[in-house]
Amino acid sequence: SNTYIASILAILHCNLVPVFVEPDIKTYNIDPKKVEEAITPETVAIMVVHLYGQCCEMDAIKVVADKNQLKIIEDCAQAHGAKYKGKLAGTFGNYGCFSFYPTKNLGALGDAGAITCKSEEDYNKLRQLRNYGSEIKYHNGIIGYNSRLDEIQASFLRVKLPHLNKINDHKKSLAAIYQNNLKDAFIKPVTDKDFDNVYHIYNIRHPERDRLKAYLSENKIDTEIHYPVAPHKQKALQNFNHLSYPISEEIHSTTLSLPCSFAHTQQDIHTVIEIINKFN
Repeated sequence: SNTYIASILAILHCNLVPVFVEPDIKTYNIDPKKVEEAITPETVAIMVVHLYGQCCEMDAIKVVADKNQLKIIEDCAQAHGAKYKGKLAGTFGNYGCFSFYPTKNLGALGDAGAITCKSEEDYNKLRQLRNYGSEIKYHNGIIGYNSRLDEIQASFLRVKLPHLNKINDHKKSLAAIYQNNLKDAFIKPVTDKDFDNVYHIYNIRHPERDRLKAYLSENKIDTEIHYPVAPHKQKALQNFNHLSYPISEEIHSTTLSLPCSFAHTQQDIHTVIEIINKFN
């Protein structure tokens, strides 16, 4: 219930019904303790979203999936290079789905993405789906999509990929400055030795988020809200608007993303901290 709507739209486009699960208020990711109670005889898969650059608690989720014979789909759009207990995001489940949108840690020049999988059968099916359902040119075996990665994006990503660790390390260094210097009035990301967070987004929470955002804007500091409206409250998902997920709704009403990109310097972050710590 705490994710970008794209995760849910993918389910709906497959003519399936999404079943929302509340996040852990400390990590903002799906709460493993609440997954099993959401499973029904009609459940076919568990989709986990590694939000903001931190992996979900995959050991516990895999136990539930294995017990109920369910597939695991990982939304890794914000978790390039993130690890849980030393293992990379995208390698736990049946599928790992990556976005290379330009703002991602591994970003292309435009829209782009990739899927990882573990079987030859899935590999061949995915290649067919992305190319109008075709394995042989102009012969279409299934209903597919035009979803190929174009050569320009692929070439750019191939050059950028060897630098991913450098990009992630830089963002981690900026996040560490925030962690060590922001006042405790701001709820900061929780750190844990089992989770290697790559901080696609460095988010804080504050009960007066909107006033804080306006204050920072007045001081020439741009911030973003990821995300202002919980998915089940979006107009596009009006069939779910009656549902209540208070933890997700609290996160959406209090979260704020601070500057934390490869383009920012450590001095930039110290400047942000100096200004934000004066907020009252």
